[in-house]
Amino acid sequence: MNWSIGFEPLLSWTWLAAIILPLALLALAGVALGQRGSLVRVGALAALGLALANPVLLDEEREPLKSVVAVVVDRSQSQDIGNRTAETDAALAAIQERLGRFNQFELRVVETGKASAADDRAETRLFGALDGAFRDVPPSRIGGAIMITDGQVHDVPASMPGFSAPLHALITGEEDERDRRIRFENAPRFGLVGKPLAMTYRVTGTAGETGTVEVSIRVNGDLVATDQAAIGTEMPLDVTIPNAGRNIIELSIPRAEGEITDTNNRAIAMVDGIRENLRVLLVSGEPHAGERTWRNLLKSDASVDLVHFTILRPPEKQDGTPINELSLIAFPTRELFVEKINDFDLIIFDRYQHRDVLPILYYDYIAEYVEQGGALLIAAGPEYAGEQSIARTPLMAALPALPTGDVLEKAFYPRLTDTGRKHPVTRGLEGSAQEPPRWSRWFRQIGIGEVEGETVMKGADDMPLLLLDRKGEGRVGMLLSDQGWLWARGFEGGGPHVSLYRRLAHWLMKEPELEEERLTAEGQGMTLNVRRQTMADEAGQAQIITPSGATRTLPLTQTEPGIFAGSMETDEIGLYQVANGDLTALAHVGPVNAPEFADTVSTGEILRPLAEATGGSVRRVAADGRIELPGIVPVRGTANASGRDWLGLKTTNESVLKSVNRVPLFAGFFGLCLLLLALGGMWWREGR
Repeated sequence: MNWSIGFEPLLSWTWLAAIILPLALLALAGVALGQRGSLVRVGALAALGLALANPVLLDEEREPLKSVVAVVVDRSQSQDIGNRTAETDAALAAIQERLGRFNQFELRVVETGKASAADDRAETRLFGALDGAFRDVPPSRIGGAIMITDGQVHDVPASMPGFSAPLHALITGEEDERDRRIRFENAPRFGLVGKPLAMTYRVTGTAGETGTVEVSIRVNGDLVATDQAAIGTEMPLDVTIPNAGRNIIELSIPRAEGEITDTNNRAIAMVDGIRENLRVLLVSGEPHAGERTWRNLLKSDASVDLVHFTILRPPEKQDGTPINELSLIAFPTRELFVEKINDFDLIIFDRYQHRDVLPILYYDYIAEYVEQGGALLIAAGPEYAGEQSIARTPLMAALPALPTGDVLEKAFYPRLTDTGRKHPVTRGLEGSAQEPPRWSRWFRQIGIGEVEGETVMKGADDMPLLLLDRKGEGRVGMLLSDQGWLWARGFEGGGPHVSLYRRLAHWLMKEPELEEERLTAEGQGMTLNVRRQTMADEAGQAQIITPSGATRTLPLTQTEPGIFAGSMETDEIGLYQVANGDLTALAHVGPVNAPEFADTVSTGEILRPLAEATGGSVRRVAADGRIELPGIVPVRGTANASGRDWLGLKTTNESVLKSVNRVPLFAGFFGLCLLLLALGGMWWREGR
C-alpha cells in the first residue's frame, strides 16, 4: 500500500484563493493587533479552507516494473571458428537459466549475423542490434546488456549517451590465438585485356612472425605464378588480365602451424577486363548494295578499329590512264597480309574474288593466320560460285564449305536450324520465334557442298545459309548470301541485321559471352546464380564447393534453348567453386574481402573501453577448455556492477498504477461537525 494525500477542491483554485485570502488577511491582522478571539477565527478560517479544498487520502496499488536486459548473441561467420559456436550456445543457455531466477528482470535475446542481406553479414554489428532491442524501453528501465561474441565488433560507438546501465561482454575463443592473413592494398577495378595490371598486397603474420611466406597467385582459378612475400611489407604484383568481363584475382598463403583458421589466408580482387579496340580488316570486291551495311555496322561499334579496302580497279584493267593521274590508293597487300596480318582480330572478305590483287601465296598466309588463332568471315555473293572464287585458292583449306557453282535466285525466309536456336550467335534473334519469321525475305543464295562445322541458319530449299566452323586455333564464318542489306534497308519490315552481324563478328573474335559451351556463376546478395550455356539437350547438375569446403549440388533447368540456370541461397561469404561437366567457374558471394574475416582473433580489447565506461565488465567464456560463467547479481542505483565472479544488472524503481482507493477527509458528518464546531467556537468566543 502507498498512502498519500491529494486535494479535490469544490471550487477552482482561483475562486478559492479569492475567498480565502481576504479572510485570511483580516484574521492575521486581528492576531497582529491582539484582538480577542483572533486565534479562534484563524482556526475557523483554516477549517473552512480545508473543507473547500476537500483533502482526500489516497491509497495507491502499484505493480513494480521489471528491468529490461538484452542479451546480444553474435552469430556471424567468424563465430564458426573452433569451439566458439559451442561456447556461445553454452553461455546463452546459462544466462537464460540464471536470469530466469529473478522476477525483476525481463530478458530479450537478440541474435545477429545471420541476416539474409550480404552487407549485414560482412560486418559484426552488435550495437545496431542492441539499439533495436531497447527501442521501446525508457532509459530508466534498462537493466543492462550482455554481449556474447568473439570481440571482433565493427560498429562500436565512441560513447552511449542515454545508456546508464552496465554493458558486459562474454568473449568466446581462446587467449593467445594465432592467425595469419593476406589482403590487397591496391586493387584497381578495371584492366586492359592482355596487359599487365599493377597491384599491391600485404601479408600479416602471426604474433612475432617474421621472414617470408609463399604466395600463390591464381587468375580465374588457374595458378599463374608464385611469389615470396616479406611478412608485414607491402608487395608489388603485376597480373595479366586474360579475359574481357569479370576476372577473379586470388592470392593465397599456406596455413601456419597452430593457426585458428585459413579463411583469411585468401584475398580476392574482382577486375573487369576491358578490351583494347578490336582490329578488323574488311576487304570488299566491286561495290555493291550490301557493302555499306558491313561498313556502317563496324564503324558504329566503339570497340572496333576498322580498316576497309574496296577493290575498285583490278591490276588487269588497262585503259591507258597514266598512273600519276589516278586518284586511287594502292592496295598495301604485303603490309596487310604479311607484315601486320597478326595485328588483326578479324578479316572479312565481302563478295571478294581472286583477281590477282593478292599474290596466290598470300592466301596461304591467311589460312595459316586462321590456323594459329585468327578469325575469317566470308560474306559470299555470286563471285564465290564463279571461276575466280577464293575457294579455288590455297584459302580453301580454311573454308567450311566449297561452292557447287549454283546460284539460287528465288525468294526465301532465312530460318534458324535446331542448332541455331541454341547457338549464342543466332539464339533468340528478334522475330525468329514465328513461322514464317517476322523479318523480310532474301532472294539469292550460293549453293555449297561438303559442309563442315555447324549450320545455324538455312535458306532456300533448306540449304545451309550461315556456317560456323573452327579451324585449328581459329574460327571461320560463312554467310552464303549477299542479301542481308535488305534487312538494313527495311524491306518488308527489315530484320535483325545488327544483332546477327555483331554477334557473328564477336563470336569469330572469341568474345566469352558467345561461347557455345560456357559456365558462369555470380553472387547477388547471398544468392549464388549459376548459368550454363551449352549445345547439349541437358546440362545435369552443377557441383559447388563452398568457402568452408563443403560440397553441394544444384540442378540446372532450361530457361531457353541452349541456356540452363539454377540459384542457391547461401549462408557463407566467400569464394565458391562451380563445376559442370568439364567446365569450371568461380563466384564470390557477399562483399569482397569483408571486414568479418579481416581479423578473426578473439579479443576483449575492442569492447573493454565502452564496458568499463558503463560500469560493466569483459571476460572470457572458457578458460583451459572449461566453460566458466559469472553469477548474476541485481544492483541498485550507482552500485558496483561487476566483481571477480559475478556481473551486476541494474534494477528499476519504476512501477505501474493498477488502482487507487480514495477517502475524503472533510466529507460527510465528520466534516460538517468539524466546520460547525469551528464556527460555533468563534461565535462563542465573540459572545464572551
